[in-house]
Amino acid sequence: MVNTFKVIGAALLLAISGIQPAAASGSMRCGTHIISSGQGNSPGQYEVLKRCGEPTFRQGDTWIYEKSSSVSRRIRFDNNGDILEIN
Repeated sequence: MVNTFKVIGAALLLAISGIQPAAASGSMRCGTHIISSGQGNSPGQYEVLKRCGEPTFRQGDTWIYEKSSSVSRRIRFDNNGDILEIN
């Protein structure tokens, strides 16, 4: 019974402290900003540049941001510069 309370307490502590799991596919964090792909409300290329800075690589309409050697996010834009997907 004591172990159950410890697990519940630890889960509540994590939830209260604001620790969040890794960003889900379709979104990424740039400093204090969350960039997400959505229908009609996602930022365009200019806003992504403003919030996230220059990407590590550009391949046509695909921008790649490398956070570390093992973490990278790929943003694909449509012909209008709107986000199609983030993964």
